[in-house]
Amino acid sequence: MLLDESTDPEDLNIFSRVNAFHSPPTKAIEAFHEVVHDIKVAIIASRHHWNKHEPKMWSRATGITDHELVAFDIAKDFVQCRSGPTSYRTIIFGKIRLPAVNDEEGEGFVHVRIYDPPNQGIDDIKFHSLFTDEGNRNAEGHPTTWRAIQTIDTPLEFFNE
Repeated sequence: MLLDESTDPEDLNIFSRVNAFHSPPTKAIEAFHEVVHDIKVAIIASRHHWNKHEPKMWSRATGITDHELVAFDIAKDFVQCRSGPTSYRTIIFGKIRLPAVNDEEGEGFVHVRIYDPPNQGIDDIKFHSLFTDEGNRNAEGHPTTWRAIQTIDTPLEFFNE
């Protein structure tokens, strides 16, 4: 679980209530379909941001155009999800395959967080964030690895970014 000073106290309790990862049910596919445009915009924006500051974050996408990077189809490429309720929304985490990324580490995936307020249907579903891992901190607390594109083996865990 990745936490920082912006973590909502309600989110701290969700981790104990998030279900195990599983294949996305129809309702989750519909929810992610509602925000797929926002997810694709966020992927491109994140890539451009990190390429200015730390190109290693999106290094698995080197040589792939933005258009190719986001050429995924929720119906085919949304492969895992987890969800959990809070008092004011359901948080849904998803693992989405990026078909253009297939390198020595295997297929590439992004981890996405969306939320769905209660009793509103699918029209109010909101994209929240992408998981970007600044990991393996050194003695000074600075990251030594950066990863926005995950492997199939990277667990779909709670994140708050």
